This record gives sequence, C-alpha cells and structure tokens, in this order.
Amino acid sequence: MAGLPEAIEKAYAFEGASLELGRGVHDGALDADAVVRLPLATSNRHGLIAGATGTGKTRTLQLLAEQLSEAGVAVFAADYKGDVSGLLVPGPAEGKAADRMADLGLAHEPASYPAELLSLGGIGPGVPVRASVTDFGPQLLAKILGSNETQESSLALVFRYADERGLALVDLADLRALLAFLESKEGKEDLSGIGGVSKQTIGVLLRSLVQLEDGGGNEFFGEPQFEIADLLRTTADGRGVISCLELAAVQEKPRLFSTVLMWLLAELFEQLPEVGDLEKPKLVFFFDEAHLLFDDATEGFMESVERTVRMIRSKGVGVFFVTQHPTDVPESVLAQLGNRIQHALRAFTPNDADALRKTVRTYPTSELYDLEELLTSLGIGEAAITVLDEKGVPTPVVHARLRAPRSSMEPAPDLEQTAKASMLWTKYGTRLERETAAEALARRVESIPEEPDAAPSKPRKRSAPPKIPSDPLTDFMTSRQGKAIQRELVRGMFGMLRKRL
Repeated sequence: MAGLPEAIEKAYAFEGASLELGRGVHDGALDADAVVRLPLATSNRHGLIAGATGTGKTRTLQLLAEQLSEAGVAVFAADYKGDVSGLLVPGPAEGKAADRMADLGLAHEPASYPAELLSLGGIGPGVPVRASVTDFGPQLLAKILGSNETQESSLALVFRYADERGLALVDLADLRALLAFLESKEGKEDLSGIGGVSKQTIGVLLRSLVQLEDGGGNEFFGEPQFEIADLLRTTADGRGVISCLELAAVQEKPRLFSTVLMWLLAELFEQLPEVGDLEKPKLVFFFDEAHLLFDDATEGFMESVERTVRMIRSKGVGVFFVTQHPTDVPESVLAQLGNRIQHALRAFTPNDADALRKTVRTYPTSELYDLEELLTSLGIGEAAITVLDEKGVPTPVVHARLRAPRSSMEPAPDLEQTAKASMLWTKYGTRLERETAAEALARRVESIPEEPDAAPSKPRKRSAPPKIPSDPLTDFMTSRQGKAIQRELVRGMFGMLRKRL
C-alpha cells in the first residue's frame, strides 16, 4: 500500500529543532518514513489539543511536555485528573507505551522529568499557589463570582476605592468588610466621588462571596503570593522544569481553577519583557479544560483573554488550549491557534454531528483525507495534525499515530511528600498574615486619642475633648454594624488558629 505523498513528508521535514509527534498514516497503513514534527521555534504560536474523552489528549500533553523540557523550555500544565504527575517517574519498560513505540519502529526509553507539584491554596497535594484579592483584580474576580457587566463595573469601583486609600485587600474577609462599609450611609457618601454602587449590587456580591469562600476562595486568596518567575526555571543540566498544577482535589470548583489559570497567564503577560521571535519559547502553557474559561464570560473578560493570547507570543510564551471540541474556544481565540492536534470526535447526536462539521471547517482543506470521516475513525493515540512550519505557513493535514510518553502514564506516588521536599515549599508552604484592609480599619478606631482623667485630689471642671475630624470609615467601625464585622473577623482568626493547632 502506498505511503504518504512525498510533498506531505517534506512539509514536516523541518531544518531546525523540532518536537517529534509520531508517524503518518495513509489508507490505514503506517508510513515509517513520514515523521510528523512540530517546529520548536513555532511552538509559541499557540495550539489546540482537542478530542473526545478517552482519546489521548492528556498523553499528547505529556508527550509535548517531555520534549519541551528536554529542549530546555519550561512548561506549565494543569493536571485535571492527577496523572500528569507521572512525569516524575520513568514509565515501565513493558506495556502499552513499549508496544506503541514498537509499532512505530522506535525504541522505548523510559525516563523521568523535573516536575514541581502545585495546588490551589494547598487544596490537595502540592506547593500552595495563592494570590491577593488586590492583585487578582476585579475582572477575574467577577468571573469567579459569576458577575454580570454591572456587577463587574461595581467591583472595579470598589477596587479603585481601596487603592486610593491604601487598603490592602489580601483575602476575602477584607473585601467583605469593605463591601459592608460601602453599603452603609457613610460608605455611599465616601464612594460618591468616583461613582456609586447600588445596595442591590453589593448585596449580590456579598452573597456570591459566601459561595466563593466555601468553594476554595478562603484557601486561594492570601499570602505569600506566587511569583511568576518560579514557572520559568531550568535545572542544572539545562532541562526545563514542568510545573504541574494539581486540580484533582478541586474538580468540583471549575470556575475557580479555570480563572486562576487565566490569572497566571495574565501575570506572565504583564511581567515578562518583549523578546520577539526566539529560537525556542521561554515557557509553554497548557490550559486544560479550556471551555470552562469561556462559560458565562462577560464581553470585557473575553476581550481581555483574546488580547492576552494574541500578544503574549511576543513575550516568549506559547499557549495550548486542551478541550473536547474546537468550538469550545471562541473564534477570535481559535483563529490564533496555529498548531492543531485533533483526536477523535464522536457524532452520536445531532449536536455532535453539527460540532463535527464546524470542526472540519476550522482545518485547511485536504485532498488526501475526508476530514469528517477521519475525525470519527481515529483510534486512541491518533490525531489529525496541522502545524505552522518554520516560515509560519500551515502544513497539510496529516493522520498521525503518536509516540508514547517516556514517563509514567499513572499518577506518581507520595505526591504530598514530594511537594514538601521541594525548595518552593519553604517559600510558599506557610500562609502569611499581615495588616489588611479590615485590620487597618479596626486599628484606626483604636488610635482615636482619649483625654486622661483628672487627678482625684484636685477636682476641676473637665474641658470638652478636642473635636476629632469626621471620618466615614472610623464612624462605620464604631457603629453597631462595624463592631459586628470586627467580632466576625476575630472569630475567623481564632477559627484558623484552632484549625492549625
């Protein structure tokens, strides 16, 4: 049976360094000479790994992460199911991986890779990743809270108010205290200078905060804040460190973890300098369960995501979205994903069939394959691939049988002990407490001067105390509502202490 046309083989024969994905398949037969590659230089042109559940998306992510690490590129991967941690352990010498490599005519050489285990605020095994409420910002926080455009705008006013008065919003208790103050008469008057926030909106935000506090927000928001530079490390032997954010323990909190992934990406965009086109990227960021990021997103949030993805390439960062259907990603973002690895799709329902047709339209036309038929007949570990060549031109679509990862495809053992042995644990393992917005308000109340009592041996008429300038925050904290908030904060601190003990 004839192999792939010579033109397609040449289309994937790049001169520079590349990531080897697998071998081409034509008419059901493997073409051992058709090596399917992805140029290292264009791996920062972003990409998509898509396919139905169980078709091999995670193994493809693992395969790319291994080769990027070997090339000296740092990797960030969201580990939704927990099995990407297998990068820490060499794969078995025999089994499915060895069989796949033998099928491709390649030797199977098990290996382990330098990986860091991270977790959201310490929920699950991994070095805790935290952020302050102030740094997270109103737009991303509104996404987690499920806020509409009006509520998002109101949050922006609240954050501006805190910035102008030097109030540090470290955790959710600080934001709750500030929202409660701004709901009062004094707070509304104080906020009127930069725009008002309705009582109804604040009520909705306060109720949403309760759900977020119970849904992982109390653990994630706080200090020390994770530093983006720790995602860009390499080892002494030149391999890129693979940072795995363990999400198995927070699978039921999709809105939280998907927005946290966007926060990390936004931090990379803000902090990294412009570097232009590099021979290889500084970091490749795998955004798993990407569809969750776009669910119920406001227009402003979508514009922010599109802008970040479009411009972060020049910072030396490549982004791969991992999801089931390409249609899960908005067209404005999908158009920027030059490297496509499409695993099998199912067409059991009319909606599935419609999604399949839409997917085919996002690929270059192919004279070699009927793409609609191909995408429904791909086996596990097979994919329809098109990438950008070294000149930025899309390659022809090719049916490829993918290589197997060299590391284990099972979760690594003793994840908690591995995380605590990391050098990052000493930096982020212990939660820090510093003066925050709520505590600053309470301290201001305590600092109000009081006139000392006169000596009893020389009674005299007490003069009127000096008039203290009116301060809305102070007035609020001395009110019944303000004192109630202070009691709640004290109880919360004692509760945290009791939990630690």
